[in-house]
Amino acid sequence: MPPTPLATPLLAALRQVLGEGGPVPLHEPEFRGNEWAYVKECLDTGWVSSVGKYVDEFERRIAELTGARHAVAVVNGTAALHVALHVAGVRAGDEVLVPALTFVGTANAIAHCGAVPHFVDSCDATLGVDPQRLAAHLQAATRGTPEGPVNAATGRRIAAVLPMHAFGHPVDLDGLLEVSARFGIPVVEDAAESLGSTYRGRHTGTFGLLGVLSFNGNKIVTTGGGGAIVTDDAALAREAKHLTTTAKLAHRWEFVHDEVAWNYRLPNINAALGCAQLERLPDMLDRKRRLAESYRRAFEAVAGLSFVGEPAGCRSNYWLNAVRLERPGMAERDALLAAANDAGFHCRPAWTLLHKLPMYADCPRADLSAALAIEASLVNLPSSARHADAKGGRP
Repeated sequence: MPPTPLATPLLAALRQVLGEGGPVPLHEPEFRGNEWAYVKECLDTGWVSSVGKYVDEFERRIAELTGARHAVAVVNGTAALHVALHVAGVRAGDEVLVPALTFVGTANAIAHCGAVPHFVDSCDATLGVDPQRLAAHLQAATRGTPEGPVNAATGRRIAAVLPMHAFGHPVDLDGLLEVSARFGIPVVEDAAESLGSTYRGRHTGTFGLLGVLSFNGNKIVTTGGGGAIVTDDAALAREAKHLTTTAKLAHRWEFVHDEVAWNYRLPNINAALGCAQLERLPDMLDRKRRLAESYRRAFEAVAGLSFVGEPAGCRSNYWLNAVRLERPGMAERDALLAAANDAGFHCRPAWTLLHKLPMYADCPRADLSAALAIEASLVNLPSSARHADAKGGRP
């Protein structure tokens, strides 16, 4: 791949922030607290599976952190999305509005419901769903019915809108909620990447009917694998917990189940890891924001590249830092990625837009001009909290 003139200033900025050492991973977990002690307690007591004190405690701490009234811990973020959409009323044959610029799990959860992703465009300022473009698309592409809006071309009901807070940056929730109310479409938030992020002082994932968090190994807080559903609706929380524990009715010894459900409950041993991680979240958020500020300063004088900062009125966790080419181009983006990775800095692009994937190529979609430009211009940078501790080099 031919080199690009932007490779030299990109590498200089990366070395200014991260030092010369390598390889530098994109994002890695950090265990500096009570992780060993809590996991060892699970092993010593035998409480390692889906029942135990740490599962309940993890749910309590997630609810307290986010401000949601209820939290339900599950095995991963995709499972959380699947169940959240199901309890929100998404059924086979429906359509769900979802950004084309998101991780594949967001669309896969829709498909697991037997529904169809309907791809919509993103906003330059937030990287998430653009409310204005969404409203214009819905006005042109849907018609109202007593059951809610339907896609005029397919006849399928639009059952939900599923925004995703990309890389920890909150979407324009005021705008999105206004559009959803106008068209009568429930909001389920994919907050998988935005633990610790707030919109106008309120935690992401708590604005819609339900929200979803992820605790995968590359997230700011990890349980190894894990996710959670958050909601203020007690009935939806009870249904979500029932369905994620195989719909088993309480009984001292009988195994009686009252509907088809899923074995999605988070194991106690994973929840123990999560409880220890949550104790250190304020410190990790502080260091990740310091790292973001170091990147911002390093790139402010680099012509042709701009640092992606948090949207106005928001406080981002900066899960993944990013820069964007001022002139989008896939060839130049890939040349930058090649140069960075060759130098030992694990940088990556945004996801391939989901409508380009073979299983979703025939799904309905709006104009995706902004998402295409973001895809062709964005480069994620190494973002582990530990990099904020580097003083002229990696710790």
